[in-house]
Amino acid sequence: MDIKQYLDSTYLKTASQAGVSEEDNIVMVRNTINEAIEEEFKLVMIRPEYVSMAKEMIVKANSLLLVGTVIDFPEGKSNLEAKIKEANEAIANGADDLDFVCNYEAFKNGEIDLVKQEILIGTQIGLAHNKTVKWIIEVAALTDKEIIQLSALIKNVVISHFDEEDFASVFVKSSTGFYKTENGLPNGATIRTTIIMLENASPLPVKAAGGVRSFEEAVEMIDLGVQRIGTSAAKIISNGQISPNQY
Repeated sequence: MDIKQYLDSTYLKTASQAGVSEEDNIVMVRNTINEAIEEEFKLVMIRPEYVSMAKEMIVKANSLLLVGTVIDFPEGKSNLEAKIKEANEAIANGADDLDFVCNYEAFKNGEIDLVKQEILIGTQIGLAHNKTVKWIIEVAALTDKEIIQLSALIKNVVISHFDEEDFASVFVKSSTGFYKTENGLPNGATIRTTIIMLENASPLPVKAAGGVRSFEEAVEMIDLGVQRIGTSAAKIISNGQISPNQY
């Protein structure tokens, strides 16, 4: 197993979230991109404003590294028009993967048609441009029953409107890594939530984001059936060490 081909090396903090200047944050983004190039990870996951820079660096390095970015991050509450605009801009800038934050609050409030529509349109936009699309459901904000229902909803929209050959390009993803939990509870993927997603999203693939902190945990996720892992500690994990970070 080449663990690096499962890892989406991730840096999604704003300067204020990182507690640094804008200039220093750009340095941190560039360092993440360069590390992903050097380590030959599957993909680097960064905020939309850095996609063009990443593509330039990757082309210059003659690397196969993919670039992913997040859409409507981290809360997923924007209207469909805003999501579409952000997705189209990311595509124009060269993003390979579009990780949409599903409007999970609308789902929890019973606005099912709204959620179905954004999944349909967002997926159409991505697939029309040969991009991989991932739908972040934010498992820490959901009950087990809601994880089952939302995973199944995404699956049903995709299998009802797209060809079987497209299924492998539409993921259900666990977490943003930015959801605030109470009492120190996990805000990312856990074994329990990952199993629930795998059971209810199939035949769509699953990405586990957040909470995978070691090589052993990454392998455990892959053995369960996860096809991608989002982590800010990709190098640490691939080196067989344990990250002190949760994302």
